[in-house]
Amino acid sequence: MSVAAAGGGGSPCLGAAAAAASCSSAGLSYATPAGGGAGVAGRLPARVLEHIFSYLELFDLMRCSLVCWHWNNILADENSEVWRSLSSRTLSDEALRSDILCNLPTYKGKLKAFQHALSSHDCSRNVYVKKNGFTLHRNPIAQSTDGARGKIGFTEGRHAWEIWWEGPLGTVAVIGIATKRAAMQCQGYVALLGSDDQSWGWNLVDNNLLHNGEVSGNFPQCNNAPKYQIGERIRVILDMDDKTLAFERGFEFLGIAFRGLPKVCLFPAVSAVYGNTEVTMVYLGKPLDG
Repeated sequence: MSVAAAGGGGSPCLGAAAAAASCSSAGLSYATPAGGGAGVAGRLPARVLEHIFSYLELFDLMRCSLVCWHWNNILADENSEVWRSLSSRTLSDEALRSDILCNLPTYKGKLKAFQHALSSHDCSRNVYVKKNGFTLHRNPIAQSTDGARGKIGFTEGRHAWEIWWEGPLGTVAVIGIATKRAAMQCQGYVALLGSDDQSWGWNLVDNNLLHNGEVSGNFPQCNNAPKYQIGERIRVILDMDDKTLAFERGFEFLGIAFRGLPKVCLFPAVSAVYGNTEVTMVYLGKPLDG
């Protein structure tokens, strides 16, 4: 398993090869098993195996999927009792019963989203992740800009996630990506993401794109572009192969915001300034084309 810790809080950075070989989310995507199902393991009834698997944790399930084709096929059903049971033990009741994960139809997808959620250990001291596991709450601290990174960053592949604000934006509300070196807190009310060469951001308040402390243009590039509305879900699309960052709103592709991204580990990130505002991020996996 080529999963490398990116430092500070143990946030890993995964490439596409690592995701295919082991798991892009700590054990949720499976490699092809070497065996064909010979021996006692391959002859155990599916219902018996499902019952046993339903008591196991992620890492154990990952290893079980490599035992033989029979076991792998049982775990391939992303809405099976195995994944439902693990979801009920891992995810909060609020996350499962609310519309936070409404765009993820499978239990396995919901678990993957939790593995990629905003980190409670890689953020400003003035914010915290709520008990639902997906929503960031900013405390009412004066003259401070505060951000957070996702738990997992990427060096390869295509990845999509949704972000939405559930409170006032204030003067600055930025979504985008950041390296592990980018600061997640600073004094004053500023566009923290995009303030240096370690982050790239879209300020939803004034529709400016930001990088290296400079405004690199308006986004989306159209006349009288609509401003962000509270509760509106923005889809972020990171393509590490083409080195681009793009955004969607609803079912509308807004375009590519940044090109020529560096070949380094990049994390989903947000920054906020308004007291008691909340931001939710849900990882969706590989973006759908078309």
